[in-house]
Amino acid sequence: MTAEERRNLQAFSDYVKKILDPTYILSYMNPWLGEDEMQYIQAEKNNKGPMEAASLFLKYLLQHQEEGWFRGFLDALSNAGYSGLYEAIANWNFQKIEKLEEYRALLKRLQPAFKDRINPTCILPEMSDCIISQEYEEIMQICFNKGMMAGAEKMAECLLRSDKENWPKTLKLALENENNSFSELWMVEEDAKDVEAEDLEEDDMGTSSVHIVYQEGPQWENLSQNSCTPAEVSRTKLCSQLKPRNYQLELALPAMKGKNTIICAPTGCGKTFVSLLICEHHLKTFPQGQKGKVVFFANHVPVYEQQKSVFSEYFERLGYSVAGIAGATVENVPVKHIVENNDIIVLTPQILVNNLKDGTIPSLSVFTLMIFDECHNTCKQHPYNKIMFYYLDQKLGGSSDPLPQVIGMTASVGVGDAKNTDEAVEYICKLCASLDASVIATVKENLEELQEIVYTPQKISRRVESRTTNGFKCIISQLMRETESLAKGVFEELENLSQIQNREFGTQKYEQWIVEVHKACRTFQLPDKDEESRICKALYLYTSHLRKYNDALIISEHAQMKDALDYLNNFFNDVRAAGFDETEQDLTRRFEGKVQELEKVSMDPSNENPKLKDLYLILQEEYHVNPETKTILFVKTRALVDAIKKWIEENSKLSFLKPGILTGRGKTSQTTGMTLPAQKCVLDAFRSNGDHNILIATSVADEGIDIAQCNLVILYEYVGNVIKMIQTRGRGRAKGSKCLLLTSNADVIEKENINMYKEKMMNESILRLQTCDEAKFKQKLLCIQIGEKFIRDSQQNFKPKLDKQNKKLLCGKCKALACYTSDIRMLKDSHYTVVGETFKKCFVTRPHPRPKSCGDFDKIGKIFCARQDCSHDWGIRAKVNAFEIPLIKIQSFVVEDTVTGKQMCPSKWKDFNFEKIPFNPEELSE
Repeated sequence: MTAEERRNLQAFSDYVKKILDPTYILSYMNPWLGEDEMQYIQAEKNNKGPMEAASLFLKYLLQHQEEGWFRGFLDALSNAGYSGLYEAIANWNFQKIEKLEEYRALLKRLQPAFKDRINPTCILPEMSDCIISQEYEEIMQICFNKGMMAGAEKMAECLLRSDKENWPKTLKLALENENNSFSELWMVEEDAKDVEAEDLEEDDMGTSSVHIVYQEGPQWENLSQNSCTPAEVSRTKLCSQLKPRNYQLELALPAMKGKNTIICAPTGCGKTFVSLLICEHHLKTFPQGQKGKVVFFANHVPVYEQQKSVFSEYFERLGYSVAGIAGATVENVPVKHIVENNDIIVLTPQILVNNLKDGTIPSLSVFTLMIFDECHNTCKQHPYNKIMFYYLDQKLGGSSDPLPQVIGMTASVGVGDAKNTDEAVEYICKLCASLDASVIATVKENLEELQEIVYTPQKISRRVESRTTNGFKCIISQLMRETESLAKGVFEELENLSQIQNREFGTQKYEQWIVEVHKACRTFQLPDKDEESRICKALYLYTSHLRKYNDALIISEHAQMKDALDYLNNFFNDVRAAGFDETEQDLTRRFEGKVQELEKVSMDPSNENPKLKDLYLILQEEYHVNPETKTILFVKTRALVDAIKKWIEENSKLSFLKPGILTGRGKTSQTTGMTLPAQKCVLDAFRSNGDHNILIATSVADEGIDIAQCNLVILYEYVGNVIKMIQTRGRGRAKGSKCLLLTSNADVIEKENINMYKEKMMNESILRLQTCDEAKFKQKLLCIQIGEKFIRDSQQNFKPKLDKQNKKLLCGKCKALACYTSDIRMLKDSHYTVVGETFKKCFVTRPHPRPKSCGDFDKIGKIFCARQDCSHDWGIRAKVNAFEIPLIKIQSFVVEDTVTGKQMCPSKWKDFNFEKIPFNPEELSE
């Protein structure tokens, strides 16, 4: 088993524990588990249940070092009948199992009715493929020995652990065949679809990081005075125990009076519950014969799932209907029908934008209340703002149709680039104008109560020293100078390709310089096209290597030198496996010539990073004082996440922390991001498992992770804007929490001090706006809205003309001709393929390292430039319905005008204004 497989099994262990009864596979694990271990596992099941037994089983399994046990584990799963779990672990893709979670939750709620109404002996034959054969026999035996109710209880337990994706539908059919009344309660939504349109590109075709968030339950611990966990909350408890606090009523009051309101309150105060109060009041105050219709917007799918669950739990017992849709491709979901036939609709915002655009939803007048979660995002071209464009066009266009009430919720409205309070006031006014909100609701009268509930962590900035000497940096810097010199030898004007000056190796500024130069090199042109191809490919390679060297210097600056060396070794292994032309061979030889020296420097104990020494002392002290400490450690890059995790695991005095990692979904040049199920699994483990005491995260964890137990937030060389500061600080929620900024850079501390000043400025600005005359404030907002609409309309009148001129797509690395735009076809509004036999000769296909399904697509391969000395990544090969087709990513190509010869490098398809012809399968058959 590889180290990566071991890490993956640990990361996904919660899924295994929820599904696997290890006693069913012990007979297949004889070569790897001893007799004593098997007896302990059996005893654990008898005393505590299958989940604890699975936990012990994994503990024993992961301790093994001999070869073959992982393959043996997979074979055991297959032989025992755990086909779903086998597939998930074999591909490290738990999406199918994750989709069963809502049905498990439904069955748990309906378990009493299941026991009362189900005769297992009648439906078991039809359900035999949905459970393990041993479970089938156990259920039948219990039915005969203890009765049908006990058998039904056992059957429910087995279904809750089932890994078969078809069990909810099979149960539905079996119930209907028996005319069982339970089928009326068992709802299987066949049309539900939560695949994002961009998921395919984000995972393996995108280059930018995708901001994904996850929130803990519905903030139960902060909703009411009677604190309880999600598992403890039943429908009865929800309506009887959740009583609003005074500060929550204060926040809700302006909205309850019908005013458009931005609710600005700290993380953890229960803004979700405030939105429930507003919603309920809104729906109940309509005159008889009239009905309200509420739409709640959640930016991200995990938050959508959470809020849909909360709203359903709260409102369905009141007799209101709640539905939700997530995903940008919802062809099979009747959006109009769902909007028309439900009282409350929870949406990811792009869905409404799409349906307003195509006229499926005629106008926002179908809603009476709109609630925007994390409303500070209502700016520029964000979907929130696009929705409000429709609202403001209707308001300012003289329409007689009624407009919905608007509510925004946020922990921080921000101040943008404001340098003083006057500028901050203007920034906040623009946000209010965008949301048409005449009131900013904050807690003032009940501030003491809020401060008792929501603890603001103590913020500390700590300056640490960097290495006084850095032999690793000296060696890498010399390699970078040599590489720059080689690039200048190919192209003398290299220095003139970017305006950035005074750059230093191993800095963000150098990263920006190399990105600009790398992009400019791709569009470098010469009359001699062969020479152009040679030079462009060489410059592409030189700049790519410089970027990796710079990354390594950043890693060595903040982590261990050996982690930086591992990073480079992995990169050069990939280089050797790809095109590996003369230029790459030369660059690889130069690096290999320094490897021994780099290894010696990296392993020298005297070169230990003093920053890590400080981090070690901080963690030692905190966990000595409080062994129950829960820590979130924020770092800037994924490479640093891996490096810090490795450092903790290798440190014998810190390894007890058992660090988890949380990164975004987008793919970088080195790694593919975490899948959504993997993110949720890590967070569940961090919240519920006492063994996992630290979570190392990138910016993906800034917003939305609500963990009441977390009492230490460490910002390791990590700083952002004022909104990011408030959000990261808000991760520490327990009493006595601390937020510690650890940096060797005085500029970072200064930036954080500026953020604290901006937070104070924001609060002063809000207070000033709250004391304004409301009529005058509304008039100011109207002036802003009219001005913004004028600019918006002017921009729409100057739409760029569609370019119907045929253009070339050239390989972004070697400039080889790939295809013409006339051969490109668009699928699903966001994916692009190429038709014609000519293109097939231009690329080669290799097996996909992570084949999986993404909605209507099955990723089966990767495609690369066919030139042997290039092998540039062009995209993927996918199975769409019955067709296997290439799907290309525009950032892998240079676009050349066939008339002028001018070249450009679009980073996204939407930036490429060519005539997009829809895909027609008949063209393939021809």
